[in-house]
Amino acid sequence: MSGYRLGHGGDIDRTRPITFQWEGRNYSGFAGDTLASALLASGVRMMGRSFKYHRPRGLIAAGLDEPNAIVQLEQGAQTIPNLKAPYIDLYDGLSANPVNAWPSLGFDLLAVNGLVKRFIPAAFYYKTFMWPDWLLFEPSIRKAAGLGTSPTLPDPDVYTQTSAHTDVLVVGGGIAGLSAALQAAQTGKSVMLVTGGAHWGGRLAATSDTIEGKPARVWIEDTLQTLAAMPNITLMARTLATGHYDHGMVALCERLTDHLPLEQRSGPRQRLWRVRTDELILATGAIERPLVFRGNDRPGVMLAGAARAYLHRYGVVAGRRIVVATNNDSAWQAAFDLADAGAHLVAIVDARNAPPTVLIERAQSLGIPVHSGTAPAAALGGRALRGVRIGRVSEGGHIGGATQKLRCDTLLVSGGWNPAVHLHSHGAGRLALDANLHSFTPIAAAGHRSVGGAAGDFAPPSPIPALWSISESGAPDPEAWVDFQNDVTAGDVALAARENFRSVEHLKRYTTLGMASDQGKTSNVNGIGILSTVLDKPMQAIGTTKFRPPYDPTPFGVFAGHRVGEGLRPRRRLALHDWHTEHGAALDEYGGWMRPAAYPRSSEGEETAVRREVLAVRSSVGLFEASPLGKVEVKGPDAAAFLDRMYVNTISTLKPGRCRYAIMLTENGTVFDDGVVTRLADDHFLGGTTSGHAAAVAEAFREWLQCEWITMQVLVEDVTTCWAVANIAGPKARDVLSALEPDMDISSTAFPHMSARTGHVCSLPARIARVSFTGELSYEIAVPWRDAGRLWTALVEAGAPHGMTPFGVEALMTMRIEKGFLHVGSDTDGTTLPQDIGFGGIMQKKKQDFVGRRSALRPDGMRDDRRSLVGLEITDGKSVPLATGAHVLPATAAGEQPSQGWVTSSTWSPTLNAPLAFALIERGQERMGETVRVWDLGTWREARITGLCRYDPEGARLDA
Repeated sequence: MSGYRLGHGGDIDRTRPITFQWEGRNYSGFAGDTLASALLASGVRMMGRSFKYHRPRGLIAAGLDEPNAIVQLEQGAQTIPNLKAPYIDLYDGLSANPVNAWPSLGFDLLAVNGLVKRFIPAAFYYKTFMWPDWLLFEPSIRKAAGLGTSPTLPDPDVYTQTSAHTDVLVVGGGIAGLSAALQAAQTGKSVMLVTGGAHWGGRLAATSDTIEGKPARVWIEDTLQTLAAMPNITLMARTLATGHYDHGMVALCERLTDHLPLEQRSGPRQRLWRVRTDELILATGAIERPLVFRGNDRPGVMLAGAARAYLHRYGVVAGRRIVVATNNDSAWQAAFDLADAGAHLVAIVDARNAPPTVLIERAQSLGIPVHSGTAPAAALGGRALRGVRIGRVSEGGHIGGATQKLRCDTLLVSGGWNPAVHLHSHGAGRLALDANLHSFTPIAAAGHRSVGGAAGDFAPPSPIPALWSISESGAPDPEAWVDFQNDVTAGDVALAARENFRSVEHLKRYTTLGMASDQGKTSNVNGIGILSTVLDKPMQAIGTTKFRPPYDPTPFGVFAGHRVGEGLRPRRRLALHDWHTEHGAALDEYGGWMRPAAYPRSSEGEETAVRREVLAVRSSVGLFEASPLGKVEVKGPDAAAFLDRMYVNTISTLKPGRCRYAIMLTENGTVFDDGVVTRLADDHFLGGTTSGHAAAVAEAFREWLQCEWITMQVLVEDVTTCWAVANIAGPKARDVLSALEPDMDISSTAFPHMSARTGHVCSLPARIARVSFTGELSYEIAVPWRDAGRLWTALVEAGAPHGMTPFGVEALMTMRIEKGFLHVGSDTDGTTLPQDIGFGGIMQKKKQDFVGRRSALRPDGMRDDRRSLVGLEITDGKSVPLATGAHVLPATAAGEQPSQGWVTSSTWSPTLNAPLAFALIERGQERMGETVRVWDLGTWREARITGLCRYDPEGARLDA
């Protein structure tokens, strides 16, 4: 039996008992408990197993620095892996299990790893699993990786996000944080004070310490009442600052319902705050260091400060027979408080030769033996602590000489304190070593400041001996544990140094020191100290590893917020969405829009429907909703000159009422987007974009105007969803349009291909462009979005005598491949330059500069062997289309050879009754007629390089 509950004290409500389960067994606690405090009060010693050797591990800490008591909370869809027991508020019906133990915590089969520890030291896997082939070992290693079990069912919880601004943000609800918040609020500034746990007051809450002449509890309660009454301050408990970013932004994770029984939870589980602040005060406190000695990982070895916290917060005594081992003053107070509560203190062991007299006198008054100048040499026991052997401490901090055995079930240790500098470091703050404390403390930084324990303000700041478990001979102990969760020992640190992994970052990755779920909060400084001693190099010169957000593992759900399911990327609906669904459209997502892929009839599959739709357009007329096509209006005296700079094509020579196909480049010279640009008036243009790029093109226009060409008089507006577009395509398209009584001449001579008109159609204001992506006579009719239904109904009625057929995106894509039209995103990638898709001549002739030109003409862009877009004619007699992404190689290719390109688009052509494909191939334009081989997943096909256009190459149908 270890810990037990006192009949008084703590911030728990003894009138509200709580029943919970641990490893399938029923236990009880009280409202206000954490899972850790309730288990400790119930006498549970072993709460976890280490990752590598599966050694028994007990509770060490009382907060987020806990490396051992890692649990799997709840089951099924509501399970959450790898939570720290001290940070889980106890609620009725809670169910938790240890992780990394099978079949049970008490009998873990993988504990056999500890028997062969000497053969599997740090980084053994880097050397062992390379031969004969890493792939042989990978499945087993991946299965063994990790601690808890990730949920396999959808997360039933919801999460929310919000933003806020405050003049002052104080992080940390301890004494320093409360004082800083009060001082700032009294100046009239808006203040937010946040603390990660449920309690205020930090490690001094409910202790016998006095603050400003008052007991700590009284001072904390009075200060909280004062703050709560001030209108300019916001108090937020259970709100952890997880990251500190540029420009005064701090991320907070607020736990809203985690502390409630599952059946009582409603609304969001957690909330992510993005807080901007003019002044950030970090009162994040300090983290106590364990002592490093042989066997220091046994259940029953605990931080002294944690034992004090469990006593005062929860009324729990950590053990029956307690030894306190320390090198500083703070642990003495823990011993005194425990003795005052009735616990049996076996001894206080202090590594200093002359601890303060006042402490020794107090210990003597309580009847506690004191052993000065000594420290733990080894913890004794197996699954539980049975005693500790202490030895003399030499001037160099080594433990040796005659030893003495003390019988105990609990050993409280304190090797000093490390300021919690994580948020300071996130904000680019630097650190300096305090040689007296063996701690890294923050250097003053712009935009934020640290106070209290976070600033290294420990009282008194007297020198303390460093205890790194290194013998007089300089050999670190291979049984002295540094990183408890990842099973890194002092010997492993020495091994890394011997093998020349001497950088602190290399040490971290070679040994996994500090890579556990506690992120090295209790182990990093000890590891640095050991490395410093082994290398005979100052700790300051070794430095620390990079601290990165989040401060503690944070659920993916809170980062996603509402951006899950439909909220991740809201799917937009067409103006005629209901009509499409009522008429059997098979909807799919294209560029963020739910669009008809095809309109299969009752007995048709999608492929059959696509073929029918293509042939209907080619023979008569089809109807297609093109509302998602991007529409960006550009207007102003400098509009033409501006668009000349944005497109590869020259736009200023375009006459009003005419259209031009154009492409845009990135600054790197790669193809960014394409579309049809229409000149509506001398100073008014409509830029067409692909469906998924409308917003990106508009933002690119605005960025250049706002950041580079600030004197140009141009206005830009994305009007994509202002205009609904119906496209009629096919030989009968003009007949259908005529039936709508347009107030304009639509004859082929008055309204030729690549021209646009503005007027009315069936009494609706409309913009009509004669452009085509199908290769047929085609009109795009744009009307105000609200009038889409009236236009569509009129078109359906007018097209009925001609057998007009609605067609979907797949039929459109098939027809554009037949015609040889490019599709940006399918036939291009992030390396495609304009010369690769046939725009080299246009780019060379254009005299004006434009975005991306210089980049596109760099030496790499002028190579003769660049891939260019060509067509492929399948010559092996098979009717199956080539696989998109299949690689293209010479006809003589055999065995492994570098790919010369790949298939970018592929389809079956109902019009030509043959499979067609496009491909980006090295020197493609020079190789017309050449036979090539196409490889995909072990299958070879034969094809011939051709031009892109295979249907109506003269364009007679477009000009009809």
